[in-house]
Amino acid sequence: MPTAWKGQPPWEIAAPKDAIPKGAWWKVFHDPALDAYEEQLLRANQSLLASRDHLEQARSLARVATSGLFPQVSADPSLIRQRGGANRPLNGAAPPVSAYTQNVYSVPFSVNYEADIFGRVRQNVEAANASLQSTAADVQNAQLVLTAELAADYFSLRELDAEFLVVEESVGYERKGLDLVNRRHDGGIASGLEVAQQAALLDATLTQLALVRQSRAQFEHAIAVLLGQPAPNFAVASAPLKAEAPALPIGVPSDVLERRPDIASAERQIAYQNAQVGVAQAAFYPHITLGGTSGLLSRDISSVVSAPSLFWSLGADALQPIFQGGRNRANLAAARSAYDASVANYRESVLTAFQQVEDGISNLQALTQAATTQAAAVEDARRELAIANNRYVGGVTTYLDVITAQSTLLASERLAVQLLGQRMVNSVYLVKALGGGWDASDLVPQKVHPSIVQAVQP
Repeated sequence: MPTAWKGQPPWEIAAPKDAIPKGAWWKVFHDPALDAYEEQLLRANQSLLASRDHLEQARSLARVATSGLFPQVSADPSLIRQRGGANRPLNGAAPPVSAYTQNVYSVPFSVNYEADIFGRVRQNVEAANASLQSTAADVQNAQLVLTAELAADYFSLRELDAEFLVVEESVGYERKGLDLVNRRHDGGIASGLEVAQQAALLDATLTQLALVRQSRAQFEHAIAVLLGQPAPNFAVASAPLKAEAPALPIGVPSDVLERRPDIASAERQIAYQNAQVGVAQAAFYPHITLGGTSGLLSRDISSVVSAPSLFWSLGADALQPIFQGGRNRANLAAARSAYDASVANYRESVLTAFQQVEDGISNLQALTQAATTQAAAVEDARRELAIANNRYVGGVTTYLDVITAQSTLLASERLAVQLLGQRMVNSVYLVKALGGGWDASDLVPQKVHPSIVQAVQP
C-alpha cells in the first residue's frame, strides 16, 4: 500500500474514524435540512429496502447451509389397500396361486447424517457466511452511494438557489439600468442603440433565470425519487447555499481498505470463492452417509402399534467417485479460476478507491484556490461596474462599458457560487471515497452460527 496520498490537502492528516460520524457521515456538514432528508432516505428509499431484503435472503441461505451439519429426520406414514392377482409371477411357486386383497399400514421414520470427514459441508457453510458478509457490505455500500447522491443533489440544488438569487439581483440592476437609459434617451442624452443594448442584456439575463429554475427542478425531482416520494408531490423550500466545506481527516491509504464497504464486499467474495475451491476438492473424496430406518408395518390397523410390527435397519453408505468424465476436475479448475478472478476484482476495487480519494483531494485543492481568486474577481467586477456607471453618467464613455461591466459582474458572481457548490459536492464525494465513517469490523456479527435448536426444526 502507498504510505501517503500524492496530493497535500489543506488540513492535517488524522485518524478518519475519530472525526466522521459513524453511519451518519452527513452530519459533518451541520445542515439540519440535509440530516432530515438523509433520515427519510434511510426509511423510504426503495433501492435500499431491496438491498436489505437481499441481505435477509442471504442470511436465510446461510442457515440452509448450516442445516447440513445436523441429522435429517423424516417420517413417511402411508395407508395402502392393494390386490395381488391370481396370475402374478412367483419364483419357485407352482400354480394355482390365489388372488388376495390386503391393507398395508406403514409408519416409517428415517435418519440420515453426512459424516463431514472431508469438509464438504463445512466449506459450504464457510462459503455461505462469506456470501452473507459480502451482501452485508453491499447493503452498506448501497447506503453510502445513495446517501452521498442525496447530499450531492441537495448541495447542487442549494447552489442553484444561491445562483438564482444572484441572477435575480442582476435582473433588478439591469431593470434600473434600462430605466436610466430610457430617461436619458427621453432627455436626448442617450441613443436608441444604448436602449436596445440594455434591453437585450436584460432579456438574456431573464433567460438565464429561467434556465437556473429549470435545472433546480431537475435536482428537486431527483431528490424526490431518492426519498421514495412521487416527484409531483414533493418540493424543497428555497434557501441559498451558505455552507463551508468541512475539513475532512483523510488518514492514510491503508485506512481505505478498512473503511470502504465495496472493498470489503470484494474481499468477502474472495473468501467465498476460496470456500468453493474447498467444496470442489471435497468432491474427489468419498461422500459418507450414515442412515437408519425404523417404524411400524402391519396389515391390520389394530396391530400397527405392537412389537411384531416394528422394523428397523442401520447402515452406512460411502459414495466414491471413480470415473466422472472429468466433471470433478473441471469443477475444481472452474472454482480456482473464479477465485483468481475475485482476487483481480479486489485489487481493481482497491486501485479505484485510491484513484477516487486522490481525485477528491486534488479537486478540493484546485477548487479552494479557485474560490479564493474568484472572490477577488467578484470585488474587482463590482468596482469595475461602479466606475463604468460613474463614467457613463459623467458622459466620459459609452453605455457599452456599463453593459460589459454588468455582464462581467454577473458571470463572476455566478462562478463564485458555482465554485462553492462544487466544493460542497466534492467534499461529499471525498467522504464517500473514504468510506463514510463505516468500518469493516461491522461485518463480524454478520455470520450465521449453527445452533442445537436447528436439530429439532423442520
